[in-house]
Amino acid sequence: MPVGIYFATTTGKTEDVAERLHELLETSNPPKDLADLSSLDEFEGLDGIICGIPTWNTGADCERSGTAWDEMLETIGSMKLAGKKVAIFGLGDSSTYTENFCDAMEELHSYFVKAGAKMVGYVRKDSYTFDDSKSLLGESFCGLPLDEDSESDLTDSRLQSWAQELKHEMPELN
Repeated sequence: MPVGIYFATTTGKTEDVAERLHELLETSNPPKDLADLSSLDEFEGLDGIICGIPTWNTGADCERSGTAWDEMLETIGSMKLAGKKVAIFGLGDSSTYTENFCDAMEELHSYFVKAGAKMVGYVRKDSYTFDDSKSLLGESFCGLPLDEDSESDLTDSRLQSWAQELKHEMPELN
């Protein structure tokens, strides 16, 4: 079964990254805007799910993305996704919002864990400059954090490395 790429965006940056990742992974299905879906039922027919989420509500305890993801979190948490591999990439601003860098990734991550998904695509924090993030699990982010505002020159190389990691962790991509 296929791997699907889903995103929600307010400025178009998350969509752009989803398209770039789609090209690197050569997935059969084009990325889908979560706002265009009437339900998440199609998640159950996939072997893998890759999600793109921005962080807009910095410092918030909930609904951190400010996008359609916020409205779908409870639905995701109640789904039966045991065995499905899920990877998350997030966009944030490590310079302006250095204490809340890519916080929305963790919120989405926690709901997929609640649904029984097997989370993949963690990225070590070593090459990032920020003060804090709710998306840190020990020494790694719970997905791929990207900064299209202050570090856009690093996005392509980070995406390429992550795509290679995902191909290893999600054999369904090969």
